[in-house]
Amino acid sequence: MFSIGIITASDKGSRGEREDMSGKTIAEMLAGLGTVKRYVVVPDDQAVISREIIYMADELKIDLILTTGGTGLGPRDVTPEATLAVIDRQVPGIAEAMRAKSLEKTSRAMLSRAVAGLRGRTLIINLPGSPKGVRECLEVVLPALEHGLAIMKGEAGECGGAPAH
Repeated sequence: MFSIGIITASDKGSRGEREDMSGKTIAEMLAGLGTVKRYVVVPDDQAVISREIIYMADELKIDLILTTGGTGLGPRDVTPEATLAVIDRQVPGIAEAMRAKSLEKTSRAMLSRAVAGLRGRTLIINLPGSPKGVRECLEVVLPALEHGLAIMKGEAGECGGAPAH
């Protein structure tokens, strides 16, 4: 079981003007993967989002941080920038796979600027801001997440696919 952090980036949500259904969707879908250790709703502010990622990764030692919201083209959509500012290495295949699968359903998927990456031994993944988008993207990455997290933490062998001798 892994520790999970959820960050919802939403100006309205952070002011209590909108219920956060996307963060709740993440928590429901990942119930079998681990325990949500921290769940926050923050404004669409790059510095605030970056600080929360750093806190979860460095202080709380959370294994997996999922953000929702702020990945589009709007002027306040800054979650990818907040993530890129604090990660050590990118994991581009995750965002590529989410966009590829989402493109099968809507051409608007190409407008997603979501990124994924590692900060130390924490994997951070940006997800869309709608429950439907969260569901579609998590369905794509969930099959690989457990193995990827185990590799990241040094608890599993490499991904070579060949049986060990």
